[in-house]
Amino acid sequence: MRNVRFEVAYDGSRFFGWQRQDGFESVQGALEEALATLLDTVVSVQGAGRTDTGVHALRQVAHVHVDTRLDDDRLRHALNAHLPEGVIVRRLETCRDDFHSRFHATGKRYLYLTATTRFRPPFGRAFCHWVAQPLDRRSMAAAARVLEGRHDFKAFGNTGSARRTTVRTVHHVRLVARRERFALVVQGDGFLYNMVRNIAGTLIEVGKGRRAVEDVAEALRSGRRELAGATAPAAGLFLVRVFYAEPTFHGPDVGPHGAPGLFGAPNGGAG
Repeated sequence: MRNVRFEVAYDGSRFFGWQRQDGFESVQGALEEALATLLDTVVSVQGAGRTDTGVHALRQVAHVHVDTRLDDDRLRHALNAHLPEGVIVRRLETCRDDFHSRFHATGKRYLYLTATTRFRPPFGRAFCHWVAQPLDRRSMAAAARVLEGRHDFKAFGNTGSARRTTVRTVHHVRLVARRERFALVVQGDGFLYNMVRNIAGTLIEVGKGRRAVEDVAEALRSGRRELAGATAPAAGLFLVRVFYAEPTFHGPDVGPHGAPGLFGAPNGGAG
């Protein structure tokens, strides 16, 4: 019996979120079913976070204890052969027995992708949010800077899971712009339920001129959810990376198949 961790990329539009749910297709369920078929035993896959329905991942991290003679590379190939379309294991490696993908994570990076074309994009609608008007990106960038640092983000969280505190550290909120779309890249030590989508929705309203930078600061100061913007749709959100104190994943990377249109691979400054 050994502990293996792996990076998973998936198209969130094909699943009802990460978490296993009876009667619904989930990413966790797909991984567990593939492993059960491959190894002829019941396993429990634990992920670094529970993405919602429609939310995508380029580098979700998970771990599972398995009893197999397959080495890491053969196990990865065999597992991918048993997975359904829309999810793939990018990298897999044996790790220390007490490693936990969720409890040992030190931070995460998310990307929220928005198209700002006059007409609805004909392609990739499951992978971006569409806003049919240009946005004031300078004001959005100024509002984004207000959110950086250690704050109480109560106004930017939705009820959905137990939490001991609403204080989080956001390391950076950056806008990566192209002519007809932009990506909002948010990195922090942890996030409240829907926090990134609420940040995205708030900054988009700033870009539309419906909120001022001062309104964002007041929402942060007061903790009042109604002062922040609406929750942005799930389609534009990607979990880009999970951080750990220890070095992880030195093996080959198969690439995030099925997630186009993110300015190339958002893995350097943006991912």
